[in-house]
Amino acid sequence: MSPTFILLTIVIYFAVLFGISYFAGRKADNAGFFSGNRKSPWYVVAFATIGAAISGVTFVSVPGMVAGSGFSYLQMVLGFAVGQLLIAFVLIPLFYRMNLVSIYEYLENRFGMSTYKTGAWFFFVSKMLGASIRLFIVCVVLQLLVFEPLHLSFVLNLIFTVGIVWLYTFRGGVKSLIWTDSLKTFSLIVSVGLCIYYIVHNLGGNLLDIIKESDMSKTFFFDDVNDKRYFFKQFLAGVFTVIATTGLDQDLMQKTLSCKNSRDSQKNMITGGLLQVFINLLFLILGVLLYTFATKNNIALPDKGDEVFPFLATGGYFPVIVSILFIVGLISAAYAAAGSALTALTTSFVIDILETPKKKTEKEVSSIRIKVHVAMAVVMAAVIFIINILNNASVIDTVYKIASYTYGPLLGMFVFGIFVKKKVKDRYVPWVAIASPILCFVFDINSKVWFNGYEFSHERLILNALFTFVGLCLLIKKEK
Repeated sequence: MSPTFILLTIVIYFAVLFGISYFAGRKADNAGFFSGNRKSPWYVVAFATIGAAISGVTFVSVPGMVAGSGFSYLQMVLGFAVGQLLIAFVLIPLFYRMNLVSIYEYLENRFGMSTYKTGAWFFFVSKMLGASIRLFIVCVVLQLLVFEPLHLSFVLNLIFTVGIVWLYTFRGGVKSLIWTDSLKTFSLIVSVGLCIYYIVHNLGGNLLDIIKESDMSKTFFFDDVNDKRYFFKQFLAGVFTVIATTGLDQDLMQKTLSCKNSRDSQKNMITGGLLQVFINLLFLILGVLLYTFATKNNIALPDKGDEVFPFLATGGYFPVIVSILFIVGLISAAYAAAGSALTALTTSFVIDILETPKKKTEKEVSSIRIKVHVAMAVVMAAVIFIINILNNASVIDTVYKIASYTYGPLLGMFVFGIFVKKKVKDRYVPWVAIASPILCFVFDINSKVWFNGYEFSHERLILNALFTFVGLCLLIKKEK
């Protein structure tokens, strides 16, 4: 595919996206930006959330992981579905009852200002890192396929990529995102589905037979507790990960809380959980097909699993339509996550950190919100630029690990707040939140020696939250 053709595909896609963004958000006020005026249809939110939850990293990484891990990731995805049920019946009624715009306002009401600010800052750092890495993956692909062949710099690529995200979210916020993310989810599902169809047609077999005959389709692992693929490690990590990264994440909950009432919001959450299982299964199936195709045609694949799908999709091995679908699917997945994150970061910074709505008029809030939205885009671009300078697998893995650590204290604080009806010494909570990830890191690097070869995987989030929970227990105020 020529760079000009790829760029034209992206421009056409975004022309449609901007049209939807304009009509959905042209009359949005501050309430529309922050909460969609609590009028979003639940089924649209459920469909839109898939696009925001599945990033460009998922789009290229999940198909590539089947060579080493089989379908073991599905164990974690099943945990996601259970976690979303818990969010639906525990967190959503609580947040609606308190009429929250930012979910971290709960921490202020339950504990105090120090805990509230701690939760908001932990979210800010985590989401900024996570969103920047997801958008960095898109920048890398665009640099390889478009900007480098046209002899254009990475900085120009960065301005183009972040600028587009800012443009289609600055006017309507959540009110626009509900509809633009629905388009992206549709594009994502269609692109993956048609890629699967074309590859199966090329292989000349039956999809179910290809999957059953492949060694890469093994799903459940119960044999070795030290194996990172062990079922209960993956499943429990999935449950708590989705509670932390969805239920306690302003990004994804902001759209969920835009539904008319808690009942509609619960329908959205449950439906979204079921759809997520189906979508991730499609990505895993696609991975098996890609490796099977490469083996059949004696194609030497890249060593990194993340590069397998881009390599085959844009390397002339399939019809041109597959290349187009790959670009549209990648852009859909990545921009859905980045746009959603930018809106959530703006909301959390304005409401939680600056506490603007408590002090200003509607017009003043709108002015501050626009400035903060620009600032968030600039910070995101700066983080992506730094990641590009340090670009190597270990740095990216480290940043992901740090981002995952920041959700542990949030999970611990919310669990304590909901299930332990005691007050704590609020001013000391930030120290507990900082100490918990540090303790978790110490356990992580020494786990093999201390626990007879046991290695922590995604379940380190649970350990992190446990440290926070215990720390809060130690801060309980004695009753007079």
